Amino acid sequence: MSTRRNFISSLTRVAAGAALLASGLSAHAADTIKVGILHSLSGTMAISETSLKDVALMAIDEINAKGGVLGKKIEPVVVDPASNWPLFAEKARQLIAKDHVVAIFGCWTSVSRKSVLPVVKELNGLLYYPVQYEGEELEKNVFYTGAAPNQQAIPAVEYLMSKDGGGAKRFVLLGTDYVYPRTTNKILRAYLHSKGVKDDDIKELYTPFGHADYQTIVADIKKFSAGGKTAVISTINGDSNVPFYKELGNAGLKATDVPVVAFSVGEEELRGVDTKPLIGHLAAWNYFESVKNPTNADFVKKWKAYAAAKHLPNAATAVTNDPMEATYVGIHMWAQAVEKAKSTDTDKVIAAMGGQTYKAPSGYTLVMDPTNHHLHKPVMIGEIKGDGQFSVVWKSKEAIRAQPWSPYIKGNEGKQNL
Repeated sequence: MSTRRNFISSLTRVAAGAALLASGLSAHAADTIKVGILHSLSGTMAISETSLKDVALMAIDEINAKGGVLGKKIEPVVVDPASNWPLFAEKARQLIAKDHVVAIFGCWTSVSRKSVLPVVKELNGLLYYPVQYEGEELEKNVFYTGAAPNQQAIPAVEYLMSKDGGGAKRFVLLGTDYVYPRTTNKILRAYLHSKGVKDDDIKELYTPFGHADYQTIVADIKKFSAGGKTAVISTINGDSNVPFYKELGNAGLKATDVPVVAFSVGEEELRGVDTKPLIGHLAAWNYFESVKNPTNADFVKKWKAYAAAKHLPNAATAVTNDPMEATYVGIHMWAQAVEKAKSTDTDKVIAAMGGQTYKAPSGYTLVMDPTNHHLHKPVMIGEIKGDGQFSVVWKSKEAIRAQPWSPYIKGNEGKQNL
């Protein structure tokens, strides 16, 4: 009997505890709106992604300081998939199914995004993806706040072929070996063919993630460039950029000899490099820290103050860059859409995102396309300066609508209005 009473008593305590826990969770959930921050804070991509996590937290602090969304504070749930692509899917599932986040801000590499896509589709989640990518994709549950190829890669090559860009005739397509560089280079090769460039004048090279020895590759580039005006189009990702640029300097390969235009190197990556041998090399983005306008001055000032206040590593040399701006814009647009929808329901937020505008630090008012879920963005070409910043040498007159399906890929002819 005593045993039975103890058992019933235990059940009662468990039930009460569960009710209390449920009540507590419910109250907690009622007080805040959870969002997920899914970026590599360790591994080969940490050099690029850590600052995206930090600027996301800054944007959330800003929105919370003004009252949050729907009268509730935003509660960030930060996870580290550690540059491990399958782990991105696992962490995304945890964020949506267990932590009950209403949106995820994250990923850098396309392989990480491709890993997360089935999860957000299955669970009807939301992913805001802030980095340039190869296109050839359109997903209801994703908003792309970075560039499609016609908003970065194609204009960059057009610039290299122009008189102002040096009139390049031969091209080295150098990238990390995964979906973004290979698909981007497939598009670029087709584009170069359309301009009359033969395959003999195109060299395509790939290295693994984390590759560190670029001596042989840089020697190959020097040899290939002896055949005529040559430019390197780099889709190297992550910390491999540091040894690549160091080897360029060691080999004495100057921008006046063979310019390199990079699609994944910005101010943050150059913080780890002696930039003096790299002066004149190029990057193509939709934003640089050096652009002059009041909105950017305020953004840069707030970021540097935030880095100092939070004692971020190397806070004294904190810089902004393109994917940070795209992260910042994405979070603010999501908050605007939630207010418009009066709900965090995924389908209602998706409907409210179309046509959202935001005056971005780039100086342009960006628009979220209601049809293809990509931002209309400006394009800028910047030259590396000795202080690790970029001097903008060319920019588009206006924001350009994304073409997720490249017109240079056979079979995409019927998709151009998407």
